[in-house]
Amino acid sequence: MDDLQQRATSPPPTQTPFEPLTERDLAYIVAQAVADRRNELGWSQRELGEKVGMKQSHISRLESANKLPNLGTLLRIANAMGANLVVKLEKPEQQ
Repeated sequence: MDDLQQRATSPPPTQTPFEPLTERDLAYIVAQAVADRRNELGWSQRELGEKVGMKQSHISRLESANKLPNLGTLLRIANAMGANLVVKLEKPEQQ
C-alpha cells in the first residue's frame, strides 16, 4: 500500500477511536455530580438521605460509585436538590 492509500484509510492523527463508557465510569460520573451538588448546598449525606427518603448509608454507597442508582432514584435525588436531571445520547466529539 502506498503512502496516499494508507493516509486515505487511516483516521486523521488528531482523531481518537471511540471508547464507550462502562457502567463503572457512569457510576463515578453520577457519584461525583451528586456529591458536588450536595456539597454546594452544604448538606450532609444524612440530610440528603432524609430529604429523599433514603438512609445515609445508601447515599454513601451512591457517592462512592459502588452502586449505580436507577433513574427513579436519581430523579428523586435531583428533585430534592433542586437540580434538573438531564439524560441524553450524543455522538462522540471529533478530537
